[in-house]
This record gives sequence, structure tokens and C-alpha cells, in this order.
Amino acid sequence: MFKKVLIANRGEIAVRIIRACQERGIKTVAVFSDVDRTALHVRYADEAYPIGPAPARDSYLRIDKLIDVARRAGADAVHPGYGFLAENAEFAAACRDAGLIFIGPTPEAIAAMGDKVTARQTVARAGVPLVPGTPRDLRDEELLAAAEQLGYPVLVKASAGGGGKGMRLVRQPGELLSSLAAARREALAAFGNDSVYLEKAIEGARHVEIQVLADSHGNTIYLGERECSIQRRHQKLVEEAPSVAVDADLRARMGAVAVAAAEAVNYVSAGTVEFLLDKEGRFYFLEMNTRLQVEHPVTEMVTGIDIVKEMIAIADGRRLRYKQSDIQIKGWAIECRITAEDPENNFMPSSGKIVALREPTGPGIRVESGLYEGMEVSLFYDPMIAKVIAWGETRAEAILRMRRALSEYRIAGIKTSIPFHIGLMDTPRFQWGQFDTQFLNTYTPLSVPGAEEDERLAAIVGALLAHERGLRALAISHGAEAGGVSSWRRAALLSGVRALF
Repeated sequence: MFKKVLIANRGEIAVRIIRACQERGIKTVAVFSDVDRTALHVRYADEAYPIGPAPARDSYLRIDKLIDVARRAGADAVHPGYGFLAENAEFAAACRDAGLIFIGPTPEAIAAMGDKVTARQTVARAGVPLVPGTPRDLRDEELLAAAEQLGYPVLVKASAGGGGKGMRLVRQPGELLSSLAAARREALAAFGNDSVYLEKAIEGARHVEIQVLADSHGNTIYLGERECSIQRRHQKLVEEAPSVAVDADLRARMGAVAVAAAEAVNYVSAGTVEFLLDKEGRFYFLEMNTRLQVEHPVTEMVTGIDIVKEMIAIADGRRLRYKQSDIQIKGWAIECRITAEDPENNFMPSSGKIVALREPTGPGIRVESGLYEGMEVSLFYDPMIAKVIAWGETRAEAILRMRRALSEYRIAGIKTSIPFHIGLMDTPRFQWGQFDTQFLNTYTPLSVPGAEEDERLAAIVGALLAHERGLRALAISHGAEAGGVSSWRRAALLSGVRALF
């Protein structure tokens, strides 16, 4: 097992990885930019080294500085977390060349899946279904002709990178040229590559992804699905596991395809295969994320598997401890990404000092955070500052627990997305699972407390429990066991939720 791991990241994910290493008896090395000198991950690590000015291009994206710190600290492995250099094949190769173990996939697998067009071609050979689309590097006039063949609406997508950068939805032919130009500019600025391609836009689709784990001994398994359809400008805001749109049969079919996609590039480590799921239950490959995902905790909560620890064990050459038959989905988990943004002002970034902090606790609640009182939140990095994860025996219980946890969360000194998430938990369409990737384009929930809060919360609880009764009745009509939450527990839950407000 490794003796010392360098975490090439910052914030809550660096803290998460440090904790996993500590639980395996591994020493940790943190890196920090000038504005992160007093950050929580710096305080938690066994050692910490400065790597440059605040801008990421001068610090967290400097491969040479990270390799130099790893050597000076005597680290034998590097965990990239997510974002920054996590999906950079050059960084993975530099670690290997320096004699460091990269806790993630091989540079070759990252390169194969990092370019979306190459990834599509690769998984297509393995029989993975694709959204209809074009090759890359076509001229604008060729893309215009291709769009007519695909049929509008279409998506303009950057060949490199992800996170919604270089992506445009085009509904009319007259919008395509300007959208191509804008997407190329954004892709060039974000990834240094202005190559784009077109995909057919599938209306009313859900974004569903499959978590996979693969070792270096030829074993690959999937850990179920995550629902990631609640997005704003192609950025995920809320994720949950499992998905209301996926039953056992569909889960098995999507899982088998995800495994095939991973095996197509000899994948090793944790990875995520993303799909679009249409209204008829057909699914199509989007891309593969060759790293740990922000939303990995919801999978951990419903499977009981620590994905970060498994990544470390796999990188150490160990076999997977689990077979596919061992994987069972228990309960329901929801994650809300807490960002330093003002949801009442078009999600404008917010910065400043955290003057007071109170994180939620209680049954089924987990918080991933890099925050502390007195911390300065800057505008240099991603606005996500924490994550709240709620687990329940049912989706209804998970929603109610999340609603309670969010109402307890206090971050004073900056604006955050907490009011948005409270509003979302109160939204009937979300409660009933009636949403797709376009949900937030037409509806932006915000919590507006008022004098009739108790009655409103009672209505929320009643709607959720009525929904569950309907599902149980449907199950009984098909000969299934009713299960679920008993009457006295429902009454206690209703009473408890009211008592909190």
C-alpha cells in the first residue's frame, strides 16, 4: 500500500480524499495557491506545499510544479480528484514518467475517452448505442448540411472537454452559424481546441449515468445509476441514486453497456458512463468521465461502497473486492451542490468571508465541505463550496431529510444556492420525479418563507406520502410485496417535520 499520496486538488474534494487516505493509514500531501494558504485541506493534510499565484493556470494546472512537489515530499502516488487535471492524459503520463502512481485510469484510456468524437467511435465498435451525430472537423457548410439531415433541434458540442463548455442548443437553421462561432470561441478558451461536432438533440430526455469500477485484473462492475437531470446551463445542481425512470431491467441493460464501454478502452479505476434516456426508455451514450465524479457520494450511500478507497486499492494493484452479484441498491440518496452564488440574482457569483457556519447533522445526512468560519471565499475557482447528501429508506424520506438539512444549514457572509435547493425540494414536479434536462429552463424554484409555512410543509409531506401509497398499491396489484413505510412511522415523520419549523 502507498505510504504517501499527493492530492492535486483543493476544496471539499481534497478534504474527502485526505479522509479516505487517513482511514487507510496513508500520509497525505496538500498543495495550495496563494489564496488557499489557510484552506481546510491544507490544515488536514500531513504536509502542504505552495504552488503559485491564485489563478489555476499558475498553480493547480501546473504539471511541472505538482510533479516537483510530489518528488520533494517523497510521495509515491497522486490523486487528481475532479476538475483541474483529473482528465488530463498529459498529467497522468507525467506522473507515470516520474515514477508516481496515478490514482485513476491510464493516460491512454483518458486520451481515448477525453475526445468526445474518438470516444463515440470507440464505444460504437463495442456495440454501445449512440445519439446520431457528425464527425469532427467538418466545415461550417458541411455542418449546415448535416444539421438538415439530422433534423432540428441539434446540439453543437466541443470535441474536447466537458462541463457544458462549447455547447449550444440550436432550434432553427438561421441560428446555427452564430452558435458554431460562439461554441468554437468558448471551446478554444476552455480547452485550447476549437473543434466541434453536431448531435441530434433529444427532447424530453433525462441525463442518467452509470458508475463503474474496474481493476487491472480484468474485472469490471457497475454500481447502479445516478439521475443528473436537474441542470442549469448544462451544469448539474442536484443528483440522486437510483433514478425514478430506471427499473431493474433497464438498470441491468444500461450497466452492461457501461461495462462494455469501459472495457473497450481497457479501463482501470473508477469511471462514469453518461447516457441520455428518452421518454420511451431508449438510452444513448453521451461520454465517459475518466475520473471521480462530484456526485459519487449518492452511489456510496445506496451501495455502501467507498469509491475513493476502491480507487486507491485498484491503483495499488489489488483486485476488486466485489462481484456484480454483490451490488445491491438500498434506499435512496439525493445530493445538492451548494454554490457561492446568488439564486435571486441570476446565480451571480458571491465572495467574501464566512462569518458564521452551522452544518446540518442528524440521521441520513452527510456533508462534504471545505468551509470553516473566517474562511475567505474567492472568485478564482469553481463556485461549488459544499455538498449536502441525504439518504432515506425511500425517495420521499430522502427529500424530507434533505429539506430539513437545508433548513438547518447556515452560511453567513456570502450568498449561496441553499434557498434554490429548498425551493426545489418543495416543488411538486420534482417530488413526483416529473422532470428532464430542460426542467430549469422553464422553472426556477426559490424558497419564499411565509406565515403559512406549517400548512405548506404538511401539504408537501402529504403529497409525498400519497405518492408512495400509490406506488405500493401498484406493486400489490402486480403481486409484489407492499413494503414501504408503516402508518405509525408516517405519522411520526409528519409530526417531526412540522416540529422543525
